[in-house]
Amino acid sequence: MSNRSNRVLVPQAKEGLNRFKMEAAGEVGVSLKEGYNGDLTSREAGSVGGQMVKRMVESYEKGL
Repeated sequence: MSNRSNRVLVPQAKEGLNRFKMEAAGEVGVSLKEGYNGDLTSREAGSVGGQMVKRMVESYEKGL
């Protein structure tokens, strides 16, 4: 049994998550390519993830 923390819980959402990640990367000026992006620096990867979280929190707050 694998205990991977980065698995998609809803497989149908994978395409949407990838599109969301690409949009967030564009907003912070990080160039992502399809597939493997292991050549990113920690700062670049963190800025993409941070932007995604920021947008998710904003979306949640608008729904309150």
